[in-house]
Amino acid sequence: GVTLRQLINEAAEAGLALPYSPYWWGLTIGGLLSTGAHGSTLWGKGSALHDYVVALTIISPGGPEDGYAKVRSLDESNSTELNAAKVSLGVLGVISKVTLQLQPLFKRSISYVVKKDTDLGDQAASFGRQHEFADITWYPSQGKAVYRIDDRISSNTSGNGLYDYISFRSTPSLGLAAIRATEDAQESLKDPDGKCASAKLITSTLVNLAYGLTNNGILFTGYPIIGYHNRLQSSGTCLDSPEDALITACPWDSRIKGEYFFQATFSISLSVVKSFIQDVQNLVKLEPRALCGLEQYNGILMRYVKASSAYLGKEDDALDFDITFYRNKDPAKPRLYEDILEEIEQLAVFKYGGLPHWGKNRNLVFNGALKKYKNAGAFLRVKEMYDPLGLFSNEWTDQVLGLKGDVNIIKDGCALEGLCICSQDTHCAPSKGYLCRPGKIYQEARVCAHVSTPEQ
Repeated sequence: GVTLRQLINEAAEAGLALPYSPYWWGLTIGGLLSTGAHGSTLWGKGSALHDYVVALTIISPGGPEDGYAKVRSLDESNSTELNAAKVSLGVLGVISKVTLQLQPLFKRSISYVVKKDTDLGDQAASFGRQHEFADITWYPSQGKAVYRIDDRISSNTSGNGLYDYISFRSTPSLGLAAIRATEDAQESLKDPDGKCASAKLITSTLVNLAYGLTNNGILFTGYPIIGYHNRLQSSGTCLDSPEDALITACPWDSRIKGEYFFQATFSISLSVVKSFIQDVQNLVKLEPRALCGLEQYNGILMRYVKASSAYLGKEDDALDFDITFYRNKDPAKPRLYEDILEEIEQLAVFKYGGLPHWGKNRNLVFNGALKKYKNAGAFLRVKEMYDPLGLFSNEWTDQVLGLKGDVNIIKDGCALEGLCICSQDTHCAPSKGYLCRPGKIYQEARVCAHVSTPEQ
């Protein structure tokens, strides 16, 4: 139940640092371990928090002799069980205690550099080895990439920088409602130019404001931003939104008319990431405005992840692509350029063997996912040992783990919500002109494309 924010703050008070972490600090430690959450690095043991776990206590079901609860203390001496429990999806039991390997607190220097994305495929494969905390934000329709040049430096260097990411700040609800109304209008009017104009305004604002980095906690006066790691590694101040009758809120708070979106997040091995990026660029060449909708959500965040010893952790050194895009409140309504985003998902997961982020994705990304993990069998054996009756499992986890049922939910319109990959027109929205068609560059993909007919 301890949050990432609490852990970072407590560690810093003791002069210690959690070296790598997700960028949103509202996660609980148990939750981020269970879903394999991570920051961005290829250095050390990698960017996933679970790879810094040295001991863990987990409570799983027991027999009468155990009082019906078995407390299991795991460390590196029983590595099989520890490697299963590090990323458990919650199906092994309740994580009650975690021991993490920390480091002495240090300082970092951060600069963002905007470049054309013409050589992004080559850069992506090597950039993560050049800078410890490297990541890349990609704006494909604008043909730009923003490189985060981010390294640890001597603690004697002066500077007290702070990261308070703008999109994680408390925001006026009326402003959020206006943004959402604009997005809804752009979708219903099929207005890609409006989306592209909004995207340019949003992304240029974020770049000019250094995404929320300040040199002293108040003002951004220029790069590099120098500060202690605990002040730069994660943020989420909208969690401190005042109790003001929702005049302000986190942008995605479901109690207001705010953001409502899908996330497709997968990691692609560094050995093939150049080809994937080039495929996405080829799609953009065919439909230059197709990905402006992603840029309204600050484009594609690309974070580095390292091969892990956890059975459901990453199999290879890889680049994680975090793609956020508009979702309609009406599940039967197709989206503008629906087909392009579906093709990117299918390219990533099927052509390039991308691994899903366990904590964020639509159903189709989990299709056959477990077969991609060489130690899946070992994980399932530990699950059977810990919880043979499946008390900590449910219909969804059984489907994701390939134990029972199927992640695909086949019904009319299922592809619009990512519940299935279309195989017939009724899985799309034929009455609105969206039919099931092959992909534009990945012929094996099946996507809901808008097909112009005389009636339309």
